[in-house]
Amino acid sequence: MDQKRSNVTICNDFLLLRTLKTIPPGPLVILLIAVLSSATIAFWPSEEREGLVFWTFAQHHARMYHPAIQDWNERAATSDAEPIQMFVLSMGALNRRTQSGMWAQTATSDLVEIEQPSVARFMAGPVEEVGFYDLTDLLRDEGIYNQLNEPSFAPWTSRGRIFGLPHDVHPVLLCYRADLVEEAGIDVSKIKTWDDFEEAMRPLVNNTDGDGETDRYALGLWYTSARDVEALLLQAGGGTFNAQGESIIASDANTHVIARMVRWCVGPNRIAIDAPEFSPSGNELKLRGSVVAALMPDWLAGVWMNDLSALKGKLKLMPLPAWEEGGRRTSVMGGTMIAIPKTTRDFDSAWAFAKELYLSPVLAQKLFESNHIISPKVGLWGEPYYAVKEPYFSDQQSGMMYIDQAPNVPFRTSSPFHQVAMQQIMDAASALKAYAEANDAYEIETLMPEAKRLLESAEQRIEQEMSRNVFIAGDTMGGADDE
Repeated sequence: MDQKRSNVTICNDFLLLRTLKTIPPGPLVILLIAVLSSATIAFWPSEEREGLVFWTFAQHHARMYHPAIQDWNERAATSDAEPIQMFVLSMGALNRRTQSGMWAQTATSDLVEIEQPSVARFMAGPVEEVGFYDLTDLLRDEGIYNQLNEPSFAPWTSRGRIFGLPHDVHPVLLCYRADLVEEAGIDVSKIKTWDDFEEAMRPLVNNTDGDGETDRYALGLWYTSARDVEALLLQAGGGTFNAQGESIIASDANTHVIARMVRWCVGPNRIAIDAPEFSPSGNELKLRGSVVAALMPDWLAGVWMNDLSALKGKLKLMPLPAWEEGGRRTSVMGGTMIAIPKTTRDFDSAWAFAKELYLSPVLAQKLFESNHIISPKVGLWGEPYYAVKEPYFSDQQSGMMYIDQAPNVPFRTSSPFHQVAMQQIMDAASALKAYAEANDAYEIETLMPEAKRLLESAEQRIEQEMSRNVFIAGDTMGGADDE
């Protein structure tokens, strides 16, 4: 029997060697490396991390949080709380690792910051299957909900349940070149609507260097900028989905906005120029005066103050012109929440740390002074640092101007179909621009019927896609509040 087993072993070894000889050298080397790597990983001693892991995507957040985490960890050494280890990941890596951990039910981080454009991917499926802890009852029982700006909860809310603590508000104002506007004798206090804005600012759209080409425009935005388009849709009362999760893609508000934006960007009455943020070309256009006005959330004010310091004292802020008389004078752009994955090792410590970080008066002041971002904590809005006259904005009390509009920021959906729907709207805007140029049709009244047709087609495609998703269709689509 032993002899027979020995013969079988020799035969198997012979077959293995013969098989290996048939493999080309390149793949064989890769195979051997894979085997050795797997063995190394399997037997390598795993490193035990002490305390809770906190992931963020923003370096400037990490710098601001570092002293608070040091203080927390010193106190944790003499208490039952867990210490915190913070790691900065790229946005893509953070989203992928968090989502894969939720799918596999494996530990990732114990706390995580999620940016508003990414949150919808985590809200798919039945509400009880969302991978973050439902904080709704805690927020209300501990009185936190009433301490914060109510609209700031909307992006982190699905079907009436809140899954994150808001970091910010991000109201949008209009920033304009006060030096150019005032030199032209334009009184911005008379600008109440976008019609008023066009009429008042049109004289500034001209050729300043004598080469025959227009080189100054009233607005620095473009129909291909999803960020700007969405902000204007929301201001007008449009967007992708309403609070009940119903599509509003083909709404009259959306139709009017994309028709007007196309008119702004092309044709004989064009008043806009593509001057993208975070780009050398866009910055150069702003610095040389090609852009008279631009949409400016509070965080972008901080970016300009750091990146476009040469404009100090040349700029002022004002509420956005409304889409109709008496309408909303602000919008919203961007945002961040802190959430607690259900795989956290210590929910109580994670929740205590999240509150200390996001509700801290010290960090609220640092956030404003370093990035011009206002806190969603209403009780802090009377702090003197918000009322400081800002030299960059010609000594306006810019902090108070953002705070004045904070309660008016529009609702934002957390539907998992939001990004797809926004892409459909952007495609419709591009198609409308092509239609305008092909038909020499640039007036809003002429563009509206085609804009409506394009948006209705987009809405139909989204609704068909939604109906095929058994995890999201029906009452699992995800409005803000069903109560």
